[in-house]
Amino acid sequence: MTVSFDNPPHLAARGTVVVLPGRGEDATVYERLGLRLSFDAYRVRVLDDPTRDPAEATAIVKALLADDLPTPHVLLGSDTGALFAALLVAERTVTVDGLVLAGLPIAQPSGDAPDWESELEVRTTCPTHRARLTDDTEFQRGALWSAPPPDWADRANPAAIPVPVTGIHGADDPLSTLDSVRGWFARLPHGELVSLAGTAHDALNNQTHRTAAAVIVRFLETLRFGAAIDRVEVP
Repeated sequence: MTVSFDNPPHLAARGTVVVLPGRGEDATVYERLGLRLSFDAYRVRVLDDPTRDPAEATAIVKALLADDLPTPHVLLGSDTGALFAALLVAERTVTVDGLVLAGLPIAQPSGDAPDWESELEVRTTCPTHRARLTDDTEFQRGALWSAPPPDWADRANPAAIPVPVTGIHGADDPLSTLDSVRGWFARLPHGELVSLAGTAHDALNNQTHRTAAAVIVRFLETLRFGAAIDRVEVP
């Protein structure tokens, strides 16, 4: 399934963002983000969790980027969706103008999936998003403790990614800690890592979701106007 959010009809589209969700998530999980980015006149297309069918996800991303959608084109991934977006670009499977990688899962989970309340603690600090996940019949509980495909981490080589990258990571992420991803982002030719205080693993859907969206819009606007990206980290 692909969910679309378009720019308001009275505003010219400023670019396209293709969103790849993380483990267990379906496209509807990103309605709040999609609406916010589309309000800023970006067209947003959201897929389901690509680990469910990587070949199908790849085909959909290729078709979307080949469509007559406005540039710049950006892949935005969360959790394993971020890993998948990185490998697609590193291997030149798709061509985009930039990447946004949220909650990149460098560290692998250990042990069995916890109960639902404990999973919510790991995922998000936002009560609204917790309620949404709880009520989402398409959401796969416990999937966050399933390791991503074993070759994805090796294929997502940061040194091979030629486009600008912004990373968004929860400072309080207990699953993939901020310290575990610093080295990966340091190997990017053109990248930055933004950490959000008070934010758990689902970095786009915490109580800091407005800040995360603002970071994304800043990055998109930088791509539009061709300014250089400096490496910064926001506490």
